[in-house]
Amino acid sequence: MSLRSLLMPAISQRLLSEARLQSQRRRAERRRVARGEPHRVRLFHQVDDPYSALLAAALPALVARYDIELVPQLVGPPPDAAAPARAQLVAYSRRDAALLARRHGLGFDDPGLQPAAAAVASATALLLGAIGQGRFVQVAADVSRALWQGHALAAAAPGVVPASGEAVAAHVGKAEAEREGLGHYLGAMLHYGGEWTWGLDRLHHLEQRLQALGAGREGVSGALFPPPDESAPAAAEADAGATIDFFVSLRSPYSAIVTPRVFALGRAAGVPVRIRPVLPMVMRGLPVPRAKRLYISLDAAREARRLGVPFGRLNDPLGRPTERGMAALSHALGRGQGEAFLGSFMQGVWAEGVDAGSDRGLRRLAERAGLAWDGVRDALADPALDSSWRGSAEANRAEMASMGLWGVPSFRVGTLAVWGQDRLWAVAQALRRQGSA
Repeated sequence: MSLRSLLMPAISQRLLSEARLQSQRRRAERRRVARGEPHRVRLFHQVDDPYSALLAAALPALVARYDIELVPQLVGPPPDAAAPARAQLVAYSRRDAALLARRHGLGFDDPGLQPAAAAVASATALLLGAIGQGRFVQVAADVSRALWQGHALAAAAPGVVPASGEAVAAHVGKAEAEREGLGHYLGAMLHYGGEWTWGLDRLHHLEQRLQALGAGREGVSGALFPPPDESAPAAAEADAGATIDFFVSLRSPYSAIVTPRVFALGRAAGVPVRIRPVLPMVMRGLPVPRAKRLYISLDAAREARRLGVPFGRLNDPLGRPTERGMAALSHALGRGQGEAFLGSFMQGVWAEGVDAGSDRGLRRLAERAGLAWDGVRDALADPALDSSWRGSAEANRAEMASMGLWGVPSFRVGTLAVWGQDRLWAVAQALRRQGSA
């Protein structure tokens, strides 16, 4: 066992702990009070990002609910290193935002293409002008709607004088540098007291924090966009022919925290879950910058606590541990024990700090899943199995790509294909739709 594998579980357990998060929050609040500052929330708005458009629609209600100073800043798309599959990301973002908009009753439809560059430039100039006039919150949603629907932009922000091209370039450059300095890369991001929240999906975390600080206005409780209901339809309501395809990576924190939930959903609905493993992005040659890795880990830990899923004492399975895990998973799938092994591996690696790269660690995970270690050990040495699981992983990746997806966890039910541990509600909805068809 390497020194890294020995130290990582303890370090990650501290880094991702609730105690550390609360300590950071207390320090941030002490600094704010000592400086006499308001509850200042920074918004990084990407003009041609559908999630930014949805968040813009929520801003008037947000500032009405809380005693905050909202500081909007305009940014461009994420850098290449943070968006290695940019074309897929852009297309999927539109479809996913439309799905999210329908859930929340917001007005966004996927037009099938991005707004023209000239229109984006005009909208950016208009929104920067609105920032200068202190009117961003009032006009951002209308400008976004006009941009995505191809309507006249000026009519969406009457009285706002667009900023010059030079002013836009200076503002965006400064905002992107600040976002990077604070440790992020996406649009639709809110930053408060050292903590990030993304779009509508994580807005409830920010609201919960503001309410705990007493920043909610009189009578405010709950959340504008509460966490989704992931409950399954009754087995009798689900289509008997339905299947949940679960595209999963052994190195994905989000895959780890959704694994027990997707199998619970399948059992409750009486629907099989088909495990479709893929190699991690890094092992497929796609970059994952440090800021992205850190944010994902912190966000996964925050979501895991909300969901009651064990997570945080991790032992990164990059490389050999993942390859051994994939071989063992293939062996388990051949014996009808794929769910048991996948659950054991995810819990062991991501919540218990088990080193799956060692025989001792992998044996523990395998035997907990009901697999005989002798059989697993033989499978690890079998060249035919090695070739088989690698071929299956590539076929699964290619199938994901054919659905416009590239990241994990991803799910398919019938015609629905979604990405993210926070889209399990859509999988449950798809099962209901099939069951009631």
